[in-house]
Amino acid sequence: QVQLVESGGGLVQAGDSLRLSCAASGRTISSYAMGWFRQAPGKEREFVAGIYWSGSGTRYADSVKGRFTISRDNAKNTVYLQMNSLKPEDTAVYFCAAIQGTVLVVDYKYDYWGQGTQVTVSS
Repeated sequence: QVQLVESGGGLVQAGDSLRLSCAASGRTISSYAMGWFRQAPGKEREFVAGIYWSGSGTRYADSVKGRFTISRDNAKNTVYLQMNSLKPEDTAVYFCAAIQGTVLVVDYKYDYWGQGTQVTVSS
């Protein structure tokens, strides 16, 4: 079993930056691809970014390309999401998730999920 705990969310203004962290416990995540998803009120959960187990490959939703950066530190069992130039439409609960194998954009394929952290961007 893998337990995931997100942190780093908060209330910021448009144009600001935040860094989310996802700390894993129970098992090393070094063999898992990791993803960040988000869910805004009244909307479906959507893929934001993913990173392969080695950290050598990443994948982003078009809406965040050039603004968000996903990274991982397998020694710390932690995944990060650096979010720059935040926009009000980035407001959502952000979740991290772990999947054995490749990065996928479909959430139902992921094996483990965190509880989420709220990000609110004011205009």
